[in-house]
Amino acid sequence: MPAALTALVVLAVCTLVTTALVQRLLGQRPVLSYDAVAARVHATSWNELPVLVGGGAAVLAGCALLAAALLRGRPVVVALASAAGIDAGTPRHGLERSLRAAAESVDGVAAAGLRLGRRKVRVKVRTNRTNREGLAEAVRTAVQGRLERVGPAKVPEVRVRVRGGRR
Repeated sequence: MPAALTALVVLAVCTLVTTALVQRLLGQRPVLSYDAVAARVHATSWNELPVLVGGGAAVLAGCALLAAALLRGRPVVVALASAAGIDAGTPRHGLERSLRAAAESVDGVAAAGLRLGRRKVRVKVRTNRTNREGLAEAVRTAVQGRLERVGPAKVPEVRVRVRGGRR
């Protein structure tokens, strides 16, 4: 997102400058006059408010972009266990879908929601059963079995929460 916003700002500035240059080449009055901008810049000193505000805004934007670059976001690919020295990964969305399907395949599960984190897989299961005893363990076993087959580099802990039915 920060890169896209920066690219849009640069694109807008480039479009404005290109439009002004084309208008000047065609002999029309440019939207952005180079002479007016140059005269304004040369007449402005470092102590004036617009310069200080612009500099402060540039520093804040730079700090925000630096923080966005340094802080890791949610990974798109989950690393798989290395086999024979080959590095591989699977798309996070595909793994979530596969784990959700494994949870929904358990008998008695009406619907399943799943959230894949770095260290935990949280599964929320809804059931229509009146007796939900053992359902959480069955779902945990199904999801863990699917994780073992996929083989992520770091196997997350599986937590299951069952809703519906009678305790």
